[in-house]
Amino acid sequence: MKKFRTITSVILLLTVFIPMVYSQNSSTNAELSAYSVKRAVQGVNVNDKWSDAAWKGIESVKIQNYMGEMPKFKPQAEAKMVYDDNFIYVIYRVKDRYVRSITQKINGKVWEDSAVEFFFSPEANNPINYFNLEINCGGTPLFHHKKGKPTVEDIQKIEIAASLPKVVDPEITERVTWTMSFKIPLDMLEKYTNVVRPKAGVSWRANFYKIAEINSNKHYITWNEVKNPKPQFHLPQFFGVLNFQ
Repeated sequence: MKKFRTITSVILLLTVFIPMVYSQNSSTNAELSAYSVKRAVQGVNVNDKWSDAAWKGIESVKIQNYMGEMPKFKPQAEAKMVYDDNFIYVIYRVKDRYVRSITQKINGKVWEDSAVEFFFSPEANNPINYFNLEINCGGTPLFHHKKGKPTVEDIQKIEIAASLPKVVDPEITERVTWTMSFKIPLDMLEKYTNVVRPKAGVSWRANFYKIAEINSNKHYITWNEVKNPKPQFHLPQFFGVLNFQ
């Protein structure tokens, strides 16, 4: 009888616990931001401006969730994304202040400068295998993959266009709007991980970021909210969802 009561208690506990876990997971998924990524209707050039024909009518994501201490000036950042058979294209627009950029070495400490970042996993069901592309406002990139570092030769296959000079020093203290655009070749990504190529019905996981660590207006801003007590972008469980159309 004692053994029967023990088994019954365990069953009752599981009956309560399993729905709770399912509910928590469902709630977490429901909180993820989602972005509908359209197929490019015409060729996209990295030098195309925010309002040019290639980007006209493309909705943007708002990068507005702050981590850590609130900065004295709150940059306004947003991004747009489209794709075709061979590339993914992203453009950022940042209404900023206290802008500084000095890193010129590929895979250098670009995150210390005024920079934007795009973390993405081409495997929606396995977001831990993600790439992180970080580019300072002068156009110098850092590009890594969770399993290892792509070669400099491959990184240079990512076309980048920055609206600001390569070096921004001294710091721009007045308000300034700058843009950053890039195109990433899908076949290059396939050298480092399994890539589910974009097409209607395919989803990836990703997050868009704005950062500046070493200037007079330190900040960390995200698209999908990252629930962590300290600023940290390398948390793929908080990536939002890219739904390709």
